[in-house]
Amino acid sequence: MKLLLADDDLITRMAVSGTLTDWGYEVVCCHDGETAWAALQQDSGPRLALLDWQMPGLDGLEICRRIRNSSTLSGVYVILLTARDSKSDVLEGLTAGADDYIAKPFDREELRLRLTTGQRILSLQTSLAERVTELEAALAQVKQLRGILPICSYCKKIRNDRDYWEQVEAFIASETDARFSHGICPDCYDSRIKPELEQMHRHAPPYPQDSRTDPR
Repeated sequence: MKLLLADDDLITRMAVSGTLTDWGYEVVCCHDGETAWAALQQDSGPRLALLDWQMPGLDGLEICRRIRNSSTLSGVYVILLTARDSKSDVLEGLTAGADDYIAKPFDREELRLRLTTGQRILSLQTSLAERVTELEAALAQVKQLRGILPICSYCKKIRNDRDYWEQVEAFIASETDARFSHGICPDCYDSRIKPELEQMHRHAPPYPQDSRTDPR
């Protein structure tokens, strides 16, 4: 996964970047807030960000605010990395829009676990977005089927949007995931099948009599 690391301290940036690379992340390093903000806005930019609180230009809090106010970046998961660890600082960071907070000097295992949590939440967001897309597509199909459909008064074929006439089953199958299992309803059985069966019985030849049961 691509990860943005923004920290103005070169030694910290190099140490953390090496650790993240060892963990399998594709790290995008930035030395100030302006560069970090520009990197986030790139096509296919990082969706997981580790931001230092105090940086030249834009600080970590301002980047958080901009992310949350952006319609395209609001889903970025942000972890603030800072030496400020008082309760008021934590509240200020979370209020600005940070998703998590880790204090310097940080424990490697704690950082790994917090990043894993961020990845899991991003994965859930992606899954949810895919489900929403599927539901919207299904809703569009339902709306189409609930609209006015041109249907032949005689053969009951339906005209599709390509101006071709299709059987009802073929039309619905092409527009939805529905599949058909044919049967006979009670009304059709009484009006069609039953009379045909009775007529067949009336015109059927009599069964040949078994000579072994003939009393003669």
